[in-house]
Amino acid sequence: MHAHADASAFDGPARKVLSQIVASEVADGRIPGAVIVAGTAEGQSWQLVQGNRMLRPHIEPMTSNTVFDLASLTKVVATTTAIMQLVERGKLNLAEPVARYWPAFGANGKAQITVQQLLSHTSGLPAEPPDLAVPATGAKRDALLRRIANLEPVAMADERTLYSDVNFVVLGELVTRVTGLQLDAYCRKFIFAPLGMKDTAFLPDATRSARSAPTTANSRGLRQGRVHDPLASALRGVAGNAGLFSTASDLARFAQMLLHDGLASSDGTASAASHPVRVLTSESIVRMAVPQAVVTSPPWRGLGWELYAPLAPNRYRLPPVGAIGHTGFTGTGMWIDFVTRRFLIVLTNRVHEGEQGDAMPLRAQTLALLSSGGPPVSSQQIARTLPPVRIALEQAARLPSARGPVRTGIDVLAAQGFDMLSGMHVGLVTNRSGFDAAGRRTVDVLLHAPHVELIRLFSPEHGLNIDADEAVGDSIDPSSGLQVHSLYGQANRFAPGALDGLDALVFDMQDAGVRFFTYETTLGYALEATAAAHIPLVVLDRPNPLGADRFGGPSLDAGHESFTGYFSLPLQHGMTVGELAALFNDARHIGADVRVVPMEGYLRSMRFADTGLGWIPISPNLRTLSALDLYPDIALLEGANVSVGRGTPHPFEWIGAPWIDGKALAARLNDAHADAHFETVDFVPAESTFHGRLCHGVQISRTQPDRVPGKLGLTIVATLHAMYPQVFDLAATRDAIGSTEIQAAIERSRAPDDLQTLIARDADAFRPLRQRFLRY
Repeated sequence: MHAHADASAFDGPARKVLSQIVASEVADGRIPGAVIVAGTAEGQSWQLVQGNRMLRPHIEPMTSNTVFDLASLTKVVATTTAIMQLVERGKLNLAEPVARYWPAFGANGKAQITVQQLLSHTSGLPAEPPDLAVPATGAKRDALLRRIANLEPVAMADERTLYSDVNFVVLGELVTRVTGLQLDAYCRKFIFAPLGMKDTAFLPDATRSARSAPTTANSRGLRQGRVHDPLASALRGVAGNAGLFSTASDLARFAQMLLHDGLASSDGTASAASHPVRVLTSESIVRMAVPQAVVTSPPWRGLGWELYAPLAPNRYRLPPVGAIGHTGFTGTGMWIDFVTRRFLIVLTNRVHEGEQGDAMPLRAQTLALLSSGGPPVSSQQIARTLPPVRIALEQAARLPSARGPVRTGIDVLAAQGFDMLSGMHVGLVTNRSGFDAAGRRTVDVLLHAPHVELIRLFSPEHGLNIDADEAVGDSIDPSSGLQVHSLYGQANRFAPGALDGLDALVFDMQDAGVRFFTYETTLGYALEATAAAHIPLVVLDRPNPLGADRFGGPSLDAGHESFTGYFSLPLQHGMTVGELAALFNDARHIGADVRVVPMEGYLRSMRFADTGLGWIPISPNLRTLSALDLYPDIALLEGANVSVGRGTPHPFEWIGAPWIDGKALAARLNDAHADAHFETVDFVPAESTFHGRLCHGVQISRTQPDRVPGKLGLTIVATLHAMYPQVFDLAATRDAIGSTEIQAAIERSRAPDDLQTLIARDADAFRPLRQRFLRY
C-alpha cells in the first residue's frame, strides 16, 4: 500500500489558517480548545495546541500531553485492533457465529450473527441496550453483560448498517473470553506497549487523570480521567465501545503504524526501519479499509472503521474509499489516508461545557484544510494503493436504472430498432449522463445496435466520465476501445476533419437547464459542425431537470456570446435539449439537419425527481438535485471573489469568503425575502476559490418551490454589493448575469422591485421565441 507522502499541506500558511479555525470555534463556544496533529507515515509534520482543556472549576491551558477521553475511537484503536490480532493468530474467525465463543449470546435470534457483522455494524443489534437510556442504576458488570447477551436484534443481519455500541461491547467481551485477559490488559500488552503508547490506557492513573481534559460532571463530580460514555461507565470504565484515554502523540504512533503496513520499531517510534515490531499484518489493514457492503450512499464501512475518500483537493468528488477514519462523541477524530500516506488527529472535549458543544465544524474544516494541499487523486490511484477496493469502485461507478414513466431519446431510439441510424457510420457526443433505462451507457447501446457502426466519440467539459474540473485531452474509452475527442481541451470546437467519414452525429447528454451550462454551447457547436459537414445531428432528448415549464431570469445581451453563453437566453430557459437544438438552429440560421428523438411519457411540469430516471452528477460540482436547484442563482457569483462552495460537501449550497461576516449576511438575506432561508456557516474549500482558507458565509435552503428564476441570485449579489461595496467584485459577475442593464441597476443600488421588473421584461421578450420550439 505504499505511495508517496506529500507534506506540502503542513507548511506555514496552513498552520495560520488552522489557528484561525480553532480560535473561531473556541470563540463561538463550541469547544474549549484542541490538540491537532497532522503528519505523514515518515513522521509528524505539525502539531497545534490551542485554547484550554479546562474552564471549570478553574482554567487550565491545553497542553500537548493532555490526555483525552477518546470515546468511540476506542472501537478502532483498541477493540478492532485486538480482534484483528486474534484473527491473525487463529483465536477468532470472522465468519464464525459469535455464539461459538460466547454461547449465551446466541439467545433470542442471535445464533447466526458473526464476528464480522459486529465489526461492520451489520449485526442488526440496537445502538445501545434499551434499558440503559440513563445508566447507573448500579448494575453489576456481569449482570449488564448478561442483559446484553439476551438482547433481541432490531433488524436482520446484513439488512442494513446500524451503528451500535452494543456490537463493540460484545467484541470487547470476546477478547476476554478467547484470551483470558480483560480488554484493558490485553491492549496494554499487545498494542500499546509495543507501540510505545505510554499515555494510552483504560482507567488512567492519578497522574494522567490530572492532565486529562474533563468532560461533563455527574453525581461524583467532574469527569476528569473518568469515562464519559454511559455504557462504558456502567461496565466500570473498560468496554469495547468506549473508555480509552490517550494523547495526540500516542495516537500519531498508532496512525504511523497503520501507514507502515502494521509495523513499528521496537521502541514504538514512527520508523520501523530497525528492530521492527509487527502489530498488524498488511492483510488485516486492507480488510479494515475495504467496504464490507457497498450501499447507495455513504457512509461505507470497513471492519471497525468508517471509510473516507483520500485527503485530496477533489475528495468530495471521489468514492469514499482510500482512507479510514472514526470520530468520538466527546469531540475526537482520527483519519488515516493510505493513498497520500498522511494522517490527521483532532482531539477536543467539546462536552466540557455541556453536550451542546460541537466538534463537527472543527473536524470538517481541518479535514478540508489538510486536503487542500497536494494534487488531486484519481480512482485509479486508489485502486493501485488498495487493489481490493476495485470492486467497490466499480459498483460505485455503475449507472442507475429508471423507475418511472419517462423514456428518454436513447430508449425511444432503441424501441424503434435504431431505424433512424440504420446503415450509418456515426459519431457520438456524450458523457456518463448519457445512458438508458437499464443503466447502460449510450456508448455501449450504440456500439451493439444492429446495422449501426459507432466509430468515434466526443466528450464535453469534464470529460467522458464527468470527473475532470480542468481541460481534458483526447483519450481512449477503455470499454469500447474508441478514441474520445475532447471538446474541452486546447479548443472547445470540433477540429477540422473531426466528422470525416461519419454519416451522422448523435448527441446525448443531460443538460442542466441553465444558460451558462457549457453542454448547451457544445450542442451549438455540434450544430455548426454537422451543418458544415452536411450530415444530420440526431439529438436524443432528455428532461430539463429544473422543469420545462418555468423560464426567466436575466438574459444574455446580444453580442456577448461565449463558451458560457451560446445564445441570448434567459438564466433558465425552460426547454429540453432537443428543443434548444431546434431554437439554436433556426435563430442563428445555422442550417443544420436536426433530427430530434423525443421522449415518451414526459410532461413539462416534471422536475427531475418526477421522471423516475436515474440521477448521476452532471458535473463534478453538480452532484445532487438540491445543488442543481440552487445552481442557476448561486452560479451568478462565479468569477467574483466569493466561494460558491466548490471544494466542499455542499457546492452551490454554501457561499462565503474570508472577508464576509456570516451572521450579518444571513440576517440581511433573511430580511430580503429571497425565497430561501440562510444560516451562518464557516468552511474551508479544499479547491477552487479561497482553497485552503477559512471562509465565513451562509448555507442556503429553498423555502419556495415556485420561485422567480434569478431572484435569489440577484438578491445575494445586490446584498453583497451593498454590504461590501469596496470588497465584493461586482464587475466579475458580469458574464454570469449576462445583462449589462441589470448589473448596472445593482451597482446603482436599485430597489429589488426594479430588478424584478427588468427580469420580467426579459422573460416576456423570450416567450414568443421559446413557444415556437416547444415539443411537450
